[in-house]
Amino acid sequence: MNIKVNATRMEMMRLRRRLAIAVRGHKLLKDKLEGLTQQFLVIVKEYRQARDEMRRELPGVMQLFVLARLTSSASAIDQALAQVKTTGGLAVGRRKIMGVSVPTFEWTAAMGAASYSLLDTPAELDHAIAALDELFKKIIRLAELEQTVRVLSVEIERTRRRTNALEYTLIPQIRSTIRTIKGKLEEIERGNITRLMKVKEMIAGK
Repeated sequence: MNIKVNATRMEMMRLRRRLAIAVRGHKLLKDKLEGLTQQFLVIVKEYRQARDEMRRELPGVMQLFVLARLTSSASAIDQALAQVKTTGGLAVGRRKIMGVSVPTFEWTAAMGAASYSLLDTPAELDHAIAALDELFKKIIRLAELEQTVRVLSVEIERTRRRTNALEYTLIPQIRSTIRTIKGKLEEIERGNITRLMKVKEMIAGK
């Protein structure tokens, strides 16, 4: 399907400039798509490893809390947990991957254990709280990786659609239109030459 334009040399020059821009843009998008895909695969691998690690460690942390409840009264454990204080928090930032902005999460908090009585609670509770603090950092990292995977997958799909639109639609349309205009201009030129020759013959006959 051709682009609807007038069959003039000016339009053909304009289309050739547009074609050159489209070809350069297509190359840049293909390079970006390739780079994004490579980064995406690396981050997906890291995400799967972090997810598997968290799944392995979570039951162990929960087991520590269960042991703490078994070696002490449930009310003492609940009261101690209610007194645990957390300092710091979650720092949210941004970083660029191939020009795409993705989030960064950093857990800067620490769960304190000195706010409850160490004499009334078992040692398993201290271990459980410390392990939960470390696991929570990994959960935050996992959330960062998961969101990065989502953002990159959306950008990869958007870039792929734009690349395909240039490669399979716009660039072929421009080239086809240029060929059509070139053919019409050549036809007009042949017609002009034929008329000039006829005029020349008429003049020569007189």
